[in-house]
Amino acid sequence: MPKKKPLIVRRVLALILAYVTLCIAGGVVTSIFLAPGVLGVNKIAKAVVPSLKVEGINFDVTSLPQKSRLYASDGKTVIASFYAQNRTVVPIKDISEPMRQAVVAREDRRFFEHAGVDVQGVLRAFIQTFIKKGDTQGGSSLTQQYVKNVLLIQAREKNDPIGEYHATEDTVARKLREMLIAVQMEKKYSKLEILQGYLNIAQFGGHNLYGVETAARRYFNTSAAKLNLVQAATIAAITKNPTAFDPSVEGNQAQAQRQRNIVLDLMYDQGYIKSKAEYEKAHNTPIKDTLNIQDNVTDVGCQSAGDAGFFCDYVIKQILNSPEFGKSEAARQKLLTEGGLDIYTTMDVTANAAAMQAARDTIPVDDPSGFEVSIAAIKPGTGEVLAFGSNRVYDATDAAKSDPTHTAINYAVDQKDGGGWGFQVGSTWKPINLAAWMIAGKSINTPLATSMRYNNSSFSCDRYSGFGVWSVQNSGGGTVSPETPLQGLVRSHNTTQASMASQIGLCAIADTAKAMGYHNSPAGHEDVYDPNSLNPPMTIGSVQASPLTMANIYATIGANGVECTPIALKKVTDKTGKNIAVPSANCHQAISPEVAQTTAYAMNQGVVTPRGEAATTQLDNGRKTFAKTGTNEDTYMLTGGFVPNQVASFVAVGNAESQQSFNGMTINGRTMGMWYGMYIATPAWKEFMNNYLNSAGIPQDNNYGNPAPQYLSAPAAAPRAQQNTQQNQNNQQGTQENQQGARQGQ
Repeated sequence: MPKKKPLIVRRVLALILAYVTLCIAGGVVTSIFLAPGVLGVNKIAKAVVPSLKVEGINFDVTSLPQKSRLYASDGKTVIASFYAQNRTVVPIKDISEPMRQAVVAREDRRFFEHAGVDVQGVLRAFIQTFIKKGDTQGGSSLTQQYVKNVLLIQAREKNDPIGEYHATEDTVARKLREMLIAVQMEKKYSKLEILQGYLNIAQFGGHNLYGVETAARRYFNTSAAKLNLVQAATIAAITKNPTAFDPSVEGNQAQAQRQRNIVLDLMYDQGYIKSKAEYEKAHNTPIKDTLNIQDNVTDVGCQSAGDAGFFCDYVIKQILNSPEFGKSEAARQKLLTEGGLDIYTTMDVTANAAAMQAARDTIPVDDPSGFEVSIAAIKPGTGEVLAFGSNRVYDATDAAKSDPTHTAINYAVDQKDGGGWGFQVGSTWKPINLAAWMIAGKSINTPLATSMRYNNSSFSCDRYSGFGVWSVQNSGGGTVSPETPLQGLVRSHNTTQASMASQIGLCAIADTAKAMGYHNSPAGHEDVYDPNSLNPPMTIGSVQASPLTMANIYATIGANGVECTPIALKKVTDKTGKNIAVPSANCHQAISPEVAQTTAYAMNQGVVTPRGEAATTQLDNGRKTFAKTGTNEDTYMLTGGFVPNQVASFVAVGNAESQQSFNGMTINGRTMGMWYGMYIATPAWKEFMNNYLNSAGIPQDNNYGNPAPQYLSAPAAAPRAQQNTQQNQNNQQGTQENQQGARQGQ
């Protein structure tokens, strides 16, 4: 590379001669009018250049907008990319020599000779445009083109439409400024640094495709470092008209080949191609035979993520809602689309595929029932969200509005995270009651008198004052009295839950639910103490929760009482490789190991006990199973469970948009007069769990679920408070009855 020269008269003369090029935009009359000003440029340049310092503009290529990539938990599988400009920045050492030579030959043959402004190029442009009356030519050096692109990007980054206009307007002022900066650039940066900047900033095709690395991936499925002569000439030709010369468009290929051959001609004439045989071979090669178009390179956003679309959408919501990524949502969005982030998520590829398959096997996407199947899976003890399943096609376009099989709503998550209002979870809530009962110091083998009518005042506590009467019965009608809390869970009886709550108070159950990770799904009403949830029917699952929240409750039971906030991000690095803080799972001991293990024991008893309501959940090969089924009235079917320290999952089935009775309906070719969770949600849960556990090679560990002795001993008689509760039932006249929950269970 030629040694840099000090600023001499010839370089400043380049600025003066540049006004000729500007005649292109302003015409001869304008150029004559401005001539006196241009003749004074020499003095102006001497005064301005020493203090210009490249106008404080950052020309470091790492400051360019770069696309962000979203990875699965394996750190290799790319789920999706996000960008305002589809660019991956690479250093000059990772750009092949033919590529460097091709762009210099095409754009600025004297690049390694001039000092930022090509005097001969300016004269050539003037002669061609005004003397020969040929095509308009600009004469801008490669350095000037780099400056122009950076000024344009800077204006866009600042949301400055006026600055953006001035960066591209055809005026003398813009050209002179560009040239002044170009000369200053040449003082501060080496030729290779400037060439590196240009090759990373230039547009090389449609789809917002910028930079030589992305172009190499898009057109040839290779890297910039491996581009050969023909490939390099093809890419170098595109910048003159990125849309018209984009070779991925079949209609452009004839013109793209002509433009490529112009580059080859220039490279041969300038000595970059040494052999005529090599030149002729490249020249005669059909461009179509050289292409290996990669559509995934230009795919953008969760729309391109396929069956990982719902997980992708959840991750993006986490980023946009998290202050770790910026002070405002707009700042976070900008970081996502321009910050060159590498986002490593918690999504397990195997788990997500199994969840999507189980959802669609349970109710096909186009099933006439229109019911949704929503599945969420999480890893106990870590908070890591593993997967989402849905019998819908992820689609964030307007087309989804008219196609009920497509949606961008992930019904497995909370409303603020892109989900819906949630599902009333029915009997899958009951393990929470049992945990609260033990936290109150009580045995799960205590016989309790039950009733089908409870004064709401009997559930009163610091944050709830009840009035009226709650009428409740077991699924199928009636009650069993006496019955222990353990039996109430195994048989999924509602009246026993009411009896437990009347002893310990509704707040004790709400406190336990919150500690275990529970919150409501509807935005603005998340707190379990919200009036919409804090009422006696809460004890039989009349609350509205997302499958992810319920999966997390079960994960707490399956992690020895350790609760973690669900997280979807493991690590995020910016374009410089620096780590950005991600939301923490805040794992902590929420309930004691003894309570967690005893709750797990009770859930397993519901699986292994004859007539246990969870018997249908038994997993393959004798794996110890901890699960609970549920049905909310005649609208939702549910099942949740866990494998200790490995995976907890939850399935909800029903009309997620509005409550719709499924009784008498045909679902996936099967007609039932009355549907229960065990009929359709449980098979979905089992299919997911069995397939994931087998595919992931997770070994069996049947040593979990050991009950603590203090929670198994039975007292001699039922507590007096419970006896009083039964004696006071229905003593009020004209009371308001709450029939909600009459058919919760199973």
